[in-house]
Amino acid sequence: MTKRDYSLLGPDGARAVATGLAAAEWYHTEVPRKEMKALMQRSDAPAIRDTLLLYGLMIAFAGIGIYLWPSWYSAPFWLAYGVLYGSASDSRWHECGHGTAFKTPWMNNVVFEIASFMIMRNSATWRWSHARHHTDTYIVGRDPEIAIMRPVVFAKVIAGFFGLPDVAAFLPRMLYNAFVGVHPTEKTFVPESEWPKVVRVARISTAIYGATIALALGMGSILPLMVIGLPRLYGAWHHVMTGLLQHGGLADNVIDHRLNSRTVYMNPVSRFIYWNMNYHVEHHMFPMVPYHALPRLHAAIKHDLPAPNTSIAQAFGEMWPALRRQLASEDYFLKRSLPATAKPYREDFHLAALGAAATAAE
Repeated sequence: MTKRDYSLLGPDGARAVATGLAAAEWYHTEVPRKEMKALMQRSDAPAIRDTLLLYGLMIAFAGIGIYLWPSWYSAPFWLAYGVLYGSASDSRWHECGHGTAFKTPWMNNVVFEIASFMIMRNSATWRWSHARHHTDTYIVGRDPEIAIMRPVVFAKVIAGFFGLPDVAAFLPRMLYNAFVGVHPTEKTFVPESEWPKVVRVARISTAIYGATIALALGMGSILPLMVIGLPRLYGAWHHVMTGLLQHGGLADNVIDHRLNSRTVYMNPVSRFIYWNMNYHVEHHMFPMVPYHALPRLHAAIKHDLPAPNTSIAQAFGEMWPALRRQLASEDYFLKRSLPATAKPYREDFHLAALGAAATAAE
């Protein structure tokens, strides 16, 4: 059984570089150039509509919650506000970080900074972290965003639905960045020219959270923290639920997104919160296609992809047993069937990586 070292400074990362697994050429479904150009067309209109709706709902829910505070009648409004704050911010950070949500760059940057703060991620660090995630998706020792490590720690996964691991990791790192500087692991993927921005963003976040806590103490109430901070905990469940499905139980150390990513059909509300990232194989194959065009991209290439999971519940029903099996065998993964119209999986690097790991173990 292969023991994995997920550290960005560990032997698995070095092995991925040595074998050519890192920064490798990934498999892509063939799409006619003219069709791909149309799919990649950016537009401000869909994102402006969705952003006004998102922030309008957040202001309304928070306003009613504050008006009804401290009555329990305020609870449903805080719960709704929390999901938009602690979950929708994840997809907005993600898409605006790609620069594809809006056509206008400054709009992407503004929403990216706001959403990064709400989801408790340093915008300067995570822009580069996510670039590495796309370059080396689920390559052990290279990808800093692997959500489910093998063997899975189920207690940590469950705690994630309440935002606890993310917040516990963010707060000390925020203070480290603010008062010490860029962490050594961050230096492996953040260009040196961006290090001052990492520190600046951390100091701004520290100041805002410090002011919010001071206001709460001055008021003798947690109400300010219900608006800023706590929603990242009680509203995290949706983005964790959808995020686990992106790659959970599937292959690592491969260069075919059909093997390591999952597309799931979801209800319209979840798709709004998630900004169509349920089309995750499609997104990883063609990350420059805007979120609003992903359903069209799915229709264009589904002949070459595994059948999507039919619902969130059905996808979890597939994933959880696979995660349990990985407790006994870290090398186990779900390999989903391809349609007859698809090209075969590209598995050469996966087999080579397993062989290299076995040789190293001897």
